[in-house]
Amino acid sequence: MNANDSPFWNTASSDHTPDTSPMELSALGEHLDLCKASRGRLFALQRATEALDHFVAGRFVTTLVMAALLIALIAVASLVL
Repeated sequence: MNANDSPFWNTASSDHTPDTSPMELSALGEHLDLCKASRGRLFALQRATEALDHFVAGRFVTTLVMAALLIALIAVASLVL
């Protein structure tokens, strides 16, 4: 397939860049205010747990091995003491 064979795309806007209407900007402002209001006291904690979850999920096998080593180390330490 040649680059010239690609379909011709047509958009709904005319030759000039479409402008944002004041009503659209107002709706966007209201939406952003609602987003800010939804950030309660626990928002930072939620973000931290999500980041930790993504970190652990990407390293699942390594996390399991490290947890097993930690449990084994605790078990050996309790037997020695």
